[in-house]
Amino acid sequence: MIFQISVHEGIADIGREAWDACALPTGDPFVSYDFLHACEASGSAAPRQGWAPRHLALRGEDNAVLGVIPLYLKGNSQGEYVFDHSWADAYERAGGRYYPKLLGAVPFTPATGPRFLNHPETDAATVRQALIQGAVTLVERLGVSSLHVNFPTEPEWSAMIEADLLPRQDIQFIWRNNGYRTFDDFLAALSANRRKTIKRERRDAQADLDIRVLTGADITEAHWDAFFAFYMDTGSRKWGRPYLTRDFFSRVGATLADRIALVMAFRDETPIAGALNFIGRDALYGRQWGTLEDVPFLHFELCYYQAIEFAISRGLSRVEAGAQGDHKIARGYLPSPVYSAHFIADPALRDPVARYLDGERPAVAAQMRAMTEDLSPYKQV
Repeated sequence: MIFQISVHEGIADIGREAWDACALPTGDPFVSYDFLHACEASGSAAPRQGWAPRHLALRGEDNAVLGVIPLYLKGNSQGEYVFDHSWADAYERAGGRYYPKLLGAVPFTPATGPRFLNHPETDAATVRQALIQGAVTLVERLGVSSLHVNFPTEPEWSAMIEADLLPRQDIQFIWRNNGYRTFDDFLAALSANRRKTIKRERRDAQADLDIRVLTGADITEAHWDAFFAFYMDTGSRKWGRPYLTRDFFSRVGATLADRIALVMAFRDETPIAGALNFIGRDALYGRQWGTLEDVPFLHFELCYYQAIEFAISRGLSRVEAGAQGDHKIARGYLPSPVYSAHFIADPALRDPVARYLDGERPAVAAQMRAMTEDLSPYKQV
């Protein structure tokens, strides 16, 4: 079969029907048309913010879309959660131009998921291979420094390694549902000390508060107003410039409400804190959180314990709570590998980065083993 690759400066150019024919079968909310379109249309992932869409569509002889990849021409490394700032600094000190670069990822979303999306009537491996080659060719055609694909699935990562992209690994913390029917079942799997600590943290966090999990039509614009205030306050104190606009939350609320679990804490009917989760086919994905009050352990309650309870109630197999934070281990979230792959056009940069990654991978693996063996809160069998 003869394939053609088309490049699109907005997901709307491909269209919801064609995009979602490839994306929806994955069950991943973040690669859906509605999520990615909300990022673009709200001005959150826009050229002026350093995110210029260059999505690829693989087309057959009849111009039908057989596969897609969310791809961006990046003018910085913000909002990616796979850190290459040191590579950029070294290359530019040596006289190179690191930006712009190409990024295959979901904006502002450090969650593992499919990146090379194929129509269900096609062969996934064939489409993936064609899209990988198309993305590499686009690097060469645009004359940019590199291609980075962040948080792909492990099979996609392996395919990119076979295509000579440089492999990288990191660690995230995931809670796994070992057949629990209730939160108490989960607590019973923990050591006595951890069980006692979590009960105390939940009791202190819930004191004098009304905590609700909202989804679907129960989420209103008033809730989004409150949550955006939490997000802006916490985000500006934590990392300086929150990425998402207020319009983003209205857009996902209008199109993805049934795939959202918004945890809100109220004091006397006034919302004071919230945590935003997206519901996948078999996972709950923790995303943003924020608060206007300093309540002990409220972060753990809204982001971790409420997420676990929701996942158990829905029969979901895991909760992915986002990037960083080894404090999650004590709350039942264990270290798991996450992946990225990198094509760097200039050998003067590619070779030292390859050496760096060769040393980084065993260090990351050793760190993950140590955390699993030494810090696990679960009972030792």
